[in-house]
Amino acid sequence: MKFFLFFVLVYSFVSCNDFEPLQKHVIKDSIVSQVITDTVFTKGIEGPAMNSKGDLFIVNFKHEGTIGVLKKGSSNFELFVTLPIGSIGNGIRFDSNDNMFIADYKKHNILFIEKGTKEVLVFCHNPAINQPNDITLHKNGFGFASDPSWEHKSGNLLRFSKGKLEIIEKNMGTTNGIELSPDGQKLYVNESIQKRIWQYDVDRKGNLSNKQILVQFYDFGMDGMRCDQSGNIYLARYGKGVITMISKSGEMLEEILLHGKNPTNITFPKVSSKEIYVTIQDKKWVEKIIF
Repeated sequence: MKFFLFFVLVYSFVSCNDFEPLQKHVIKDSIVSQVITDTVFTKGIEGPAMNSKGDLFIVNFKHEGTIGVLKKGSSNFELFVTLPIGSIGNGIRFDSNDNMFIADYKKHNILFIEKGTKEVLVFCHNPAINQPNDITLHKNGFGFASDPSWEHKSGNLLRFSKGKLEIIEKNMGTTNGIELSPDGQKLYVNESIQKRIWQYDVDRKGNLSNKQILVQFYDFGMDGMRCDQSGNIYLARYGKGVITMISKSGEMLEEILLHGKNPTNITFPKVSSKEIYVTIQDKKWVEKIIF
């Protein structure tokens, strides 16, 4: 296992909900970015998620169709589980009981692994969807998933619960990153090719209303995103090599420069917003950003 320590610059910009390509960067501060793995993942590296113990899980460890784990206190990733034949994971999330949910984009499933086991079960399935890509879980027992069609530059928005995976909005752009606000009352969905983030209101049963654009970009793509405990959104800017931090009102707060161009997703520890973990596709490694 090789370790590398780098320093990363954080840049501050004038806030605006329509983000034009930015020419001038003002240095705000510096933070530490540590690469915590060399190339032990495939180019399908995605889905970083942490359980309550601080173990970090990432899909496609050494081979497609696997999940690797970096146990808290360990310095090496190891194989956690191999998914059923034909299944390949993308987004991972844990519920409040540390049960694992995985978006299986090849077989149109949301998979489920109960805490303390390695048995992979089909939580729900829908053959009519494109490919569940990223997922987010609501405390009331349902979840949402993005469902892009890269070929057609379009996508759907999905809602799921045990035994049910349904399309709740069709004919969107290429839906990709998806996240709920910390209180579960807002849903954020981004469209990679169209370069925008949508915001919805969410009720207790998972019904959506008041759809509106939170942010519109005009350069580069976007991938996974997460909210910190204050409700700020951290967005992986695919092709730009940064994590963009956005307030819940849609104002850009700062950008964190990475060492690869293609970040795919982000996660926080359950009890802290002082560090984030980012999967980098072109480098096939994971970066730990310490604030």
